[in-house]
Parts: sequence; structure tokens; C-alpha cells
Amino acid sequence: MDFDLFVIGGGSAGVRCARIAAGHGARVGIAEDRFWGGTCVNVGCVPKKLLVQAGEYGAWAEDATGFGWEIHKGPHDWARLIASKDREISRLNGIYRRLLDAAGAAIFDARATFLDKHTLDVGGTRVTAERIVIAVGGHPVRPDIPGAELGIISDDAFYLPDRPERVAIVGGGYIGVEFAGIFAALGSSVDLIYRQPLPLRGFDHDLRQALADALTDQGVTLHPGCAPTRLDLDGQTRMLAFGAGPGVRADLVFFATGRQAATARLGLEHAGIATTTTGAVVVDEHLRTTQHHIYAIGDATDRMNLTPVATAEGHALADSLFGHLPRSISLLNVPTAVFSTPPLATVGLTEELAAARAPVDVYVSRFTPMRHTLTGRGRKTVMKLVVDHATQRVLGAHMLGDDAPEIMQGLAIAVAMGATKADFDRTIGIHPTAAEEFVTMRSRTRTVGLPKEAA
Repeated sequence: MDFDLFVIGGGSAGVRCARIAAGHGARVGIAEDRFWGGTCVNVGCVPKKLLVQAGEYGAWAEDATGFGWEIHKGPHDWARLIASKDREISRLNGIYRRLLDAAGAAIFDARATFLDKHTLDVGGTRVTAERIVIAVGGHPVRPDIPGAELGIISDDAFYLPDRPERVAIVGGGYIGVEFAGIFAALGSSVDLIYRQPLPLRGFDHDLRQALADALTDQGVTLHPGCAPTRLDLDGQTRMLAFGAGPGVRADLVFFATGRQAATARLGLEHAGIATTTTGAVVVDEHLRTTQHHIYAIGDATDRMNLTPVATAEGHALADSLFGHLPRSISLLNVPTAVFSTPPLATVGLTEELAAARAPVDVYVSRFTPMRHTLTGRGRKTVMKLVVDHATQRVLGAHMLGDDAPEIMQGLAIAVAMGATKADFDRTIGIHPTAAEEFVTMRSRTRTVGLPKEAA
């Protein structure tokens, strides 16, 4: 065999797997035909957060008056922001390549496809490998409606030459709510259209409601319970039809309607690798496909599509195969954040999921953050703990508000370790902070899952 391990895909999962395996002494090859760093670095988490931060600067300029500063906010220069973002992404691309070079991996700037169970076509070159890892990530998809080609997807949003004045965003998930906040903060008029009664399906209900309120407070027009039916070009603008109403007119229509594993045209059928109906690679608890020398990690499996999960899977797989350190990662209590405006972060079970299993005590706190008592901005922070009624173990922690992702990372350690509400209560808070509220919530808001007389 030419390689002990060949990795298809140069995103977070693939690069980590290749680099660690090479560090363990394996002969490693890795192929990427688009951009090193994958979705997260190029058209996902990293540039998205930079755009969120751009919007925050405008809000801070407005808020400064409450603290005695007179900052005159001029028009936003979208082109300058995108140029700055592009420079940072180019720097990160170079870091990913240098990490692989330093580890001794063979780098192929080419597409890799299966010819058989051990053979790949890599940019026209036949390559054999004892083990193969599929780490091709995912890609956004458009809805199946007439005129869908007239809208953009998330990949396109990072390269727009100009900021549109009127934006219609379809989808109430991570991407939809994040870009609604970005465009609104930078001065665009935004309509957000989604099928559910509230955005962020699957998140805790209290936080979903709080986010809907926050979006409305920013001037985003919400259209819950609506599904797009067609998109038409009308002169220089676009008309998006949905529901029973007249629809909306916009300069740009942004489809944030889901993602799929990027496994098409990989030739998986030549290797006998099973996939789901949407193209995700089927794996077992050891990340093995239906061919046990071929593995799949990250978004290609469509299990938990988060960059840190993908990276952890790649590292664990490399350690298991070549580092004499067999291990796996747990998908329980994985913290996550949505960089909406304000941001939202969570770890563990929602109230709804926890109460479906056993009775739970719920603690909720809503307050105006200290900063906004002076700015006058109507932004609220919401914090929530979900606690098992019988054992008092904290099953979930949820927050919407400034710095929520930074705060939740620390709380995730406590939740993953099985901390109880008493552990939280005996912890001394840091004052004055928003985070201290998590250790000072003493009054139970409600108990769910018990008969009323027992509660």
C-alpha cells in the first residue's frame, strides 16, 4: 500500500486525523480539492463570527452615549470588512497546510474518489491505502421550489460584493438567525421566514422565545409558520412568496434551509459503503463504515455537526488506529453556541427532553445586563438550569445574552462531571458579572413532570 492512512477532506476533522496519525508514525496522505480548513474556517464558524463582531461594533458606538462618549457612527464599509475577513481566512488556510507539512503528511490539492475498497483516484493518480477516512464535511442545500436558483446559500454570503439593503432569510436554524442578526446590525432591513412557531427547533423553549423577542427588538421582521413556495425576479429585486400572504420583496434572498453530507461523486458505491437516504455515511460506535477499514468522521456522518465534535473524532480515531490509545468520544453533554444577537449557548438537556424522562426542577432568571442599565438598550439576558428532581443533578444549562458562549464553556465541565444543584449553590459567584446568576438561583421557577399536588 502507498499509505497506512489516506484522509479524504481537509477540514477540521480530516486535518486533525491526518496530523495526529502522522505524528504517531503512520504514512499519511490527505486530499482536499476546495479549501484547507473546510467549512468552519472558510465559509462557516470563523468568518461568520467576524461578521457578528462587525455588527457589535456598531451597537457599541450607539451605546457609548450612556457612558459619556459621543461616537458618531458613520456608514458601514462592507467591502473593507470582507477584505479584512479574506486576509484572516488566508492566514488560517496557511496554518492548516503548515501543520500537515510539519507532521510529515503528503498533501494533495485534488479530489479523491474511490475506485475500490483500497484504491483511490486522487487528481488522476491511483493511490492505495490500508485504511481510509472520509472527512468531506457537508454543504448547504436550497429548497425545492421554483426560482430557488435566484437566491443565495450560506457559502455565497461571505463573498457578496455589497451589503443588500433588504434581505429575506429563509430558515430558522443556526445560520438563519445568525445572519439575520448580522445584516440587521449592519443596517439592512431583514425578514426572517421559518416553518416552526419559534426559531431554533430543538433548543430549549424559553430560549427560543427569548431569541424571537430579541430579534424583533433588533427590527427583524419574523414570519413564523411560513414555508416558501416560489421566488421570482422582478426587475432588480426578488419577490419571495410564502404562506397565504403576499410575500416579501428583497434585494437578496438567503436560503438557510439545511445542509447535507458532501458525499456525492465520491464513488462510495465502488467501495461498498452504505449511506442514508440523504447521503450521510453510516458508521458504528467506532466510526467504522460498512467496510471496517474505512472510517467516516465529522459532518459526513450527519450525527452532530459541530466543528469541535469533528475535531475530537479525528483525534480519537488517529489515536485509536496508530497511537496505541484506543478511545472514543461521547456525544452526551456537548456544549454549543449560536452566535445570534445576542448569542445563545447551551449544554445538556432541554426542559422538554428532561421532563419527558423524569420530573425536573426548573430555575429561570431574566434580567437586564449591567451594561444596558446605562445604554437603555432593551436587551435581556435569560439563564436557565434544568435539574433532576430526585437526584438534584444538573441536567442542562441554557443562556441567551452577552458572553453566553464564553460562560457556557466553563459550565459544560460541571454538567459533564455530574454536578448537582447543591454544587452550584455552594460555589461563590464573581461579582458583578452575569455569570454569577448561575450560582445564585435559589428560587425554583417550577417543577415539571410531577402531578400538580406533588409539585
